[in-house]
Amino acid sequence: MEEKTKILIVDDEPINLDFFNVMLSKLGFEVEKAEDGEEALEKVVTTKPDLIILDNIMPKMSGWKVTRLLKTDERYADYKDIPVVMFSAMDDVKDKIEGFELGIEDYITKPFNFSEVLARIRAVLRNKELSRQLLRRERKIALVESLNESLLYFTEHLKRPVIDLQAMAKSLDVADRKQIDQFRKMVEEEAGEVLASLQGLEEEIQELNDSKKNIDEDGTTILKDLEEKFQKHFSSIQRQGAAGGTQ
Repeated sequence: MEEKTKILIVDDEPINLDFFNVMLSKLGFEVEKAEDGEEALEKVVTTKPDLIILDNIMPKMSGWKVTRLLKTDERYADYKDIPVVMFSAMDDVKDKIEGFELGIEDYITKPFNFSEVLARIRAVLRNKELSRQLLRRERKIALVESLNESLLYFTEHLKRPVIDLQAMAKSLDVADRKQIDQFRKMVEEEAGEVLASLQGLEEEIQELNDSKKNIDEDGTTILKDLEEKFQKHFSSIQRQGAAGGTQ
């Protein structure tokens, strides 16, 4: 079942709260209400709304102060990205500029037309969703780049030692004790480096696996595909090492 978009309405006039509650609920939104700034901050923490519609002029705490606290106070750092649409009876350009500088997404002057308010609400929510999609895409790109860089490092730094071991094994004189000791020493050294690199890669893959919870389905698929590529490379190099050690 799809979760409803939650909107917090903050206004000291009960008639406005009731109006928005009825209208937005009919349109499929989940509505939370607060009658002053202090209650608004409490509701933000307890309900985590997707959007806040905030009246500017209110008792106890103005809309400006509520917005400033949400956007700048460390106590509300987890909620600073919640978009804010501010209502105000003041149509002064200076007030609008101040609102946008505080970080609000839109400024609507009273009296308002509900159809216009609804259009602006939907526009803000669309922008929020686009921002989420962009963030998910950036995380996918960062994930792919990280795995590709690790794979390139693994290939470049481990392919040469395996080839050297293979070449040395082919020319090894089993009757020459000195060559045998040199070969054994080289195998031990190179095997230690390979195991250390493998451990580093395994730790990185485990870390990326742990972060899957923050990646959507497409990102998880990308991660799975790249993990399979890693495993193929691991198996190939392990087979080469085994072949070199038996020759």
